[in-house]
Order: sequence, then C-alpha cells, then structure tokens
Amino acid sequence: MDKKQLAEETINTAANGGNDAPLTSTDVERVFDLLFGTVEHPGSIAEALNRRENVSLGSFGSFRTDGGTATFRPGTALTEFLQNKTG
Repeated sequence: MDKKQLAEETINTAANGGNDAPLTSTDVERVFDLLFGTVEHPGSIAEALNRRENVSLGSFGSFRTDGGTATFRPGTALTEFLQNKTG
C-alpha cells in the first residue's frame, strides 16, 4: 500500500466514523508528510528520533533508535490484531 492508497483508506475510515468535517486526500497526505517526512524534509518522528527520543503511538507501537538505525516495535493491540486474536 502506498501513501495515496493509505490516505484513501484513512479518508474512508473517517467517513465511516460519521465525522462532520470530511478529510481530503490532500489533507491526509500532508499529515503523513509532516509525521513521517519526505526526502526533502524530515517528519516529526524522524526529528524526535534524531534527538534520541522514543516515539510511542499507543497500542500501535513505538519507534526508537538503535545504533543510528530506527527500529519499530509493534504494540500489543497491533500484534494481537495481526494474529487474529481480537474480537
């Protein structure tokens, strides 16, 4: 799934949640760029990791640096979902 497809899925999820303010693909893609970064500009996660901070995204998981490399540790909820252990 690329960024555009992920943005579309996010828009659909938001729409199904009954949000009054619809999101556009451009809105979501801009948030992705600000959060994860682009080739030209690092995102919020990269900036925090560069400062040697851990980034926790709740039950989704967390990012940290390990010897100059970013690593991701999935959270319990994500792991259980992927293992079909959720209801």
